[in-house]
Amino acid sequence: MNSQLLELAAELSRQRQTFLTATVVWARGPSSGKRGSAAIIQPDGTVTGWIGGACAEPVVIREAREAMADGKPRLLFLGTEEDIAAAARPDVTTVPISCTSEGALEVYLEPMLPQPYLVIVGRSPAVSTLTKLANALDWRVTVVDDGGSKDDYSSADTVLTRMVMPPDVDSTSAVVIATQGHYDEPALEAALQTDAGYIGLVASKKRAETIVGYLRDRGMADDQLGRVVAPAGVDLGHVSHREIGVAILADLIQRKAAGELGGSSEPADQPHTAIDPVCHMEVELATARWISEHDGETYYFCSPGCKASFEKTPADYVTV
Repeated sequence: MNSQLLELAAELSRQRQTFLTATVVWARGPSSGKRGSAAIIQPDGTVTGWIGGACAEPVVIREAREAMADGKPRLLFLGTEEDIAAAARPDVTTVPISCTSEGALEVYLEPMLPQPYLVIVGRSPAVSTLTKLANALDWRVTVVDDGGSKDDYSSADTVLTRMVMPPDVDSTSAVVIATQGHYDEPALEAALQTDAGYIGLVASKKRAETIVGYLRDRGMADDQLGRVVAPAGVDLGHVSHREIGVAILADLIQRKAAGELGGSSEPADQPHTAIDPVCHMEVELATARWISEHDGETYYFCSPGCKASFEKTPADYVTV
């Protein structure tokens, strides 16, 4: 992968954007895709780099979007019908292509989904444990504490020393309030003013009811207060303060697995496509170069050769 692609990958990672790297790991000529050819594909279908020509690229984009949706890497084999039969393996996604070049490719698709963003408010052994564990999972962590310091939470990406929510908290972020009663109410009120997908409160059930009641009396709506998870974390019974951090992380990991946290892996709407009536390849309408009209219908082609074949004898390709 060249330096331009590496820089783009780093920038998309910093922006917590979903993307996918596609690398040609095997090729049989004649093929425009060569071993080592690489590209970055984004959920809207944008391709930066090179993975192959008009036959291969639409297929790779389609499969890349599915990989970004389910978060699973895959090895993609593109070739003729004869190649497909020989290459079929349980761990390989095979796609027949009908290009006249008779080339074949294997492309490794690796989705890059941003890890969750965790904001922890407070200063306690539970906060310290949760920060270290989340950092070990490569999660982005910000600690908010009115009296803390970077030395207290060396694993955190950022430490804010006054009670304010970071501006980049969104629906894929998690906020955990663990002030041990020092300033739960203003911290929870600030968290509820964000779009955080998870807001957990470290408090007993009785204490949590008191805090929620206080905010309700201040005019906060029940639908907002209903977002609060309290007590935060899975129920591990009577545990130490440090083990509370483990319980919270266990809950967050479970929610991440369910698709509730982390960068969205849902692809953008699929681009409108059509099937080339000659070679049966998928053609993206927005970028199609070869188009033909016949009996009031519009047909799209992957190459001028397919267009010429169609126009010569359209009846051979039009389904009545």
